[in-house]
Amino acid sequence: MENLQKVLIIVNPISGNIDKTDIVDRIVSVLNEKNIAFEIYKTTGENDHAEIVKILDRQKFDRIFVLGGDGTLKMLAEVLKDETTAVALFPTGSANGLSVNLNIPDNLYSQIDIALGGNKISIDMLKIEDEIYLHISDFGLNAELIKNYEASAIRGKMGYLLQSLPTLWESRYPFDFTIKYNDKEIKRSGVFLAFSNAQKYGTGAVVNPNAKMDDGIFEVLIFKDFDVKEILKTLSNEIEFDPNIVEIFPVKEVEVFCHQPVSFQIDGEYCGEKEKVSVKLSTRKLPILIP
Repeated sequence: MENLQKVLIIVNPISGNIDKTDIVDRIVSVLNEKNIAFEIYKTTGENDHAEIVKILDRQKFDRIFVLGGDGTLKMLAEVLKDETTAVALFPTGSANGLSVNLNIPDNLYSQIDIALGGNKISIDMLKIEDEIYLHISDFGLNAELIKNYEASAIRGKMGYLLQSLPTLWESRYPFDFTIKYNDKEIKRSGVFLAFSNAQKYGTGAVVNPNAKMDDGIFEVLIFKDFDVKEILKTLSNEIEFDPNIVEIFPVKEVEVFCHQPVSFQIDGEYCGEKEKVSVKLSTRKLPILIP
């Protein structure tokens, strides 16, 4: 364990509909045992960005623990300017895609060991317009599925499964895209188009098998047709897709134009229908503790 003096614990009380009292109590107990000072901030949904900035401006922290989902981590990533302060994930949200991609275990004791350890990577952050995101955004069928999931009462993987058939039945795919990158312009049709800095969705489905979160690039992926065999590969962790069905190319910046408004999502949150999106690498990275 590194010589840690003080830790900031950010808790989202409502993420994932999980009571985090016991989790916080266990973390605090360990910190007390190790004589590590700490401060706890509980998000309220109002002025959290500004309040966290005030805390970080007032006090230097050796670590930041995040108890929440991808949205809570995204909020911290937007305001954390010090790339020497490592962040530890305690995934307790309804969407925990980043922890899935970083192989953060479900066991709390293992999570605490990681949080107090020294193994970390600095992951790339992506920007859509002025908004930071961390792993996968996309147009099309998956975004429509997320829209329907958010409107349903059933959470978790079962909720996604139950919405799959209605989404397929109602979708207007294929969608037509114009893609501009590296001084090129190409036109493609597909069931969905993704901008990916990670291998997996939060459900565990592999969509970008060769992705590395700290390699200074991200990938544009186009699933050209709804092919059951290729979709099943995403669920079984196979690492080779049929290039006639799935096209993947690395970029640092890209613009996509849709020929009609198409459903769009960022890191598991539905963002409405859009006709144009610009994505690029942020100049900042986020230091994350990993197993």
